[in-house]
Amino acid sequence: MRALVVYESIYGNTRAVAEAIAEGLGSLGEVELKPVHEAGAAANLDLLVAGGPTHMHGLTSSFSRRAAIKAGEEDGVAVEPGAGEERGLRQWLADQSGAGLRAAAFDTRIDRAPKLTGMAARGIARRLHGTGFELIADPESFFVEDSEGPLADGELERARAWGARLADA
Repeated sequence: MRALVVYESIYGNTRAVAEAIAEGLGSLGEVELKPVHEAGAAANLDLLVAGGPTHMHGLTSSFSRRAAIKAGEEDGVAVEPGAGEERGLRQWLADQSGAGLRAAAFDTRIDRAPKLTGMAARGIARRLHGTGFELIADPESFFVEDSEGPLADGELERARAWGARLADA
């Protein structure tokens, strides 16, 4: 079986979660991990897992990426390679065709009620479903302490466990 984990990350928190999910998926067989700026078409897969950070109540946009990068630079926080690319997860998802392939969505966000912070995973799941993917799990959020991180305690372990549950689904 073949799985692909595609992620968008600005400060590295979402990348770390994606890596943990990929580890959890390990029992599936071949698991590829790709930042969105390096990902091609989601084809010849048994499972696609897509995730990104929650920005401005939802999925990132070119405006929110630029704002996050500027804020990180002002705070002296390093940004991920490729974070400044104009083509993010929103644009990548629009170019995919699921044609019945299985998928799941995740995000990273500040641990507050989704009504206050939003939840990018819901938008990711909607876009996956809209392009023909079959969702095998509810959208999942992994929490950061602040907008630039770090991840909250236990989140990497929770991400590995979620990946393992996806592999079993």
